[in-house]
Amino acid sequence: MPELPEVETIVRALAARLVGRRISTLEQRRPDLRFPLPEHLAARLVSRRLQRITRRAKYILADLDDGQTLLFHLGMSGRLLFDGPPAGPHEHVTFGFDDGTRLRFVDPRRFGLLDLAPTSCLQQHPRLAGLGLEPLAPSFTGEALAAVLAGRRSPLKSALMDQHLVVGVGNIYACESLHQARLSPRRTAGFLNPAQARRLAAAIQGVLNEAIAAGGSSLRDYVQTNGELGFFQDRFAVYGRVGLPCPACGRPIEKLVQANRATFWCRRCQR
Repeated sequence: MPELPEVETIVRALAARLVGRRISTLEQRRPDLRFPLPEHLAARLVSRRLQRITRRAKYILADLDDGQTLLFHLGMSGRLLFDGPPAGPHEHVTFGFDDGTRLRFVDPRRFGLLDLAPTSCLQQHPRLAGLGLEPLAPSFTGEALAAVLAGRRSPLKSALMDQHLVVGVGNIYACESLHQARLSPRRTAGFLNPAQARRLAAAIQGVLNEAIAAGGSSLRDYVQTNGELGFFQDRFAVYGRVGLPCPACGRPIEKLVQANRATFWCRRCQR
């Protein structure tokens, strides 16, 4: 599943090309993805202008000029692709814009989501309510991170992947951030001291920003809006590198399973 850097990469590409553009056509080829698509979608969207495109957690938010917001979630295999030839039976919704641009929502496994909601009520939307800290926000500090982790007895890595605590830090970036912060994924989440919490917050932001600059990580389905792969996977320190030397100390990277997810770490560097 695309994680925060992949979604942020897509948001920036969409915003650069589509803000200010008007939707001129909409082709809908099925009534649902993971959930039913909004009723009368084409009638509600055609002629609307995109005013802003942002991100909350792994959701893409496109504000329209009539006070509505389009919500996208890419699920496991969803892609938003500009132009190019039709993508076949998995291209479920196609947007046309007033400058000739076409945006294709392609989702082979149909775990994605497209919804339409009033912009003024987004914080109460069932998909957005209760989400945790945004790790790229200026307010994401060691103190803020320590506060949401306080009292948590779960392993630190599992807590970082809890979207009610911190959003967007999936398996890849949790492993990479913990290695950079020199903290064990098995450490109890609620017992970080202030220096460790600051180190971890800085590591999370650093890893995520580096991944965004690299266009995200392409391991299976993810591609950028132009169809190109991200290349942060070429810079992994620990993720997927079991048995290979830790880039910091040379000890072989190990793998363990936490909450049914593979965790990669260095036993020597991460305490």
